[in-house]
Amino acid sequence: MYQLDAFMADVERKNPAQPEFIQAVREVAETIIDVVNENPAYLYAKVMERLAEPDRIFIFKVEWEDDNGEVQVNRGYRVQYSNVLGPYKGGIRFHPSVTLGTLKFLAFEQTFKNSLTTLPMGGGKGGSDFNPKGKSDGEIRRFCRSFMMELQKYIGPETDVPAGDIGVGAREIGYMYGTYKRLRDEHTGVLTGKGRNWGGSLIRPEATGFGAMYFAEDMVRTQGDTFAGKTISVSGFGNVAWGAVMKATELGARVVTISGPDGYIHDPDGVNTQEKWNYMLALRASNNDIVEPYAEKFGVEFFPNRKPWEVKVDMAFPCAIQNELDGEDAQTLVANGVRYVVETSNMGCTAEAVQVFKKAKVLFAPGKAANAGGVAVSGLEMTQNSMKLSWLSEEVDERLKQIMKAIHASCVASGKTEDSSYIDYIKGANIAGFKKVADAILDMGY
Repeated sequence: MYQLDAFMADVERKNPAQPEFIQAVREVAETIIDVVNENPAYLYAKVMERLAEPDRIFIFKVEWEDDNGEVQVNRGYRVQYSNVLGPYKGGIRFHPSVTLGTLKFLAFEQTFKNSLTTLPMGGGKGGSDFNPKGKSDGEIRRFCRSFMMELQKYIGPETDVPAGDIGVGAREIGYMYGTYKRLRDEHTGVLTGKGRNWGGSLIRPEATGFGAMYFAEDMVRTQGDTFAGKTISVSGFGNVAWGAVMKATELGARVVTISGPDGYIHDPDGVNTQEKWNYMLALRASNNDIVEPYAEKFGVEFFPNRKPWEVKVDMAFPCAIQNELDGEDAQTLVANGVRYVVETSNMGCTAEAVQVFKKAKVLFAPGKAANAGGVAVSGLEMTQNSMKLSWLSEEVDERLKQIMKAIHASCVASGKTEDSSYIDYIKGANIAGFKKVADAILDMGY
């Protein structure tokens, strides 16, 4: 029988100075431990210990030359966490905050997220502490080539299929794919998020935001409520936030904030026109990590060095980075009457914030369920690559919607509480995702 504190003490001992990873493992362990203790096969196979360890980790040096001809050195990583359900699958992140602990947490979460999609994908994550902000196109191209020179040794269409993430969009995927193709002399589905004219799937850039809104729409529906007419706060301004504001608008809601490291803008009329969405893309492409120019262009207020969670809204969608919404932010949202919070970034809320929402009976959707739309469409891109065909955007969008509805249903089935009006989506997502992986471990006789 497992005791949570003893199990976590062992995890902490083995993973010092990795708080995000320990936070992620604890958040899963505390919701599944009863399920494990009630199943002798899980206990005998020690599935919890197995899932607290990645299959393997690659760490490598990335040498590249900047525009001044000076050699620069960064560190690259790939965490191949679990392939029990399929090839390792998860994004590549270029950001100065990248550490081994960060990527282990993301790969751990990815394993259960991919399980929830029902698609045959394992979990992985990779990246580098390279900062694309302020870099020229030539510098980014040279870095991507050097990064892929090492990464290509460990990936393949049936082994490990990376995608984009923070700091890695279609441009970076293109540079890395081109390098892989030259080195391996093959045209395969080894990366997802590819250009639409050379193997990429339609709506992939928008998919994470789209999927979160489909999940949120079902959350609202379970309460006898309607999504249309809701006021929404969104953080971030990259691909995830971009997809979120477009789909929210299409579904009849009004997004009134976006944010960056410099602060947030409040657009009371809504981030709801093609011109505004196109400008979000322009901001992302600038690599400057600021949103203040939006306020200047559209005549709305900018709040420097503040977070959007102080705005009174019905629903909040953290779309930027892990632990961006803390306990104080959560208390502000609750005091302002928020009813739904949907993690659209990976572990976007701190553990303290989650407890604030649960205590206040605010419905809260964890990222491993709500933001699975991105990897779901990546999985659909893998399918299209394998079949040597492409689907129309309407086909992909409809498949994404059905996947998100299935994820929501599985979370509800495993997350019911004594209070019939409240669903513990964290418990539901963790149990549903864990059981599929654990049962596969048993079936394969690991």
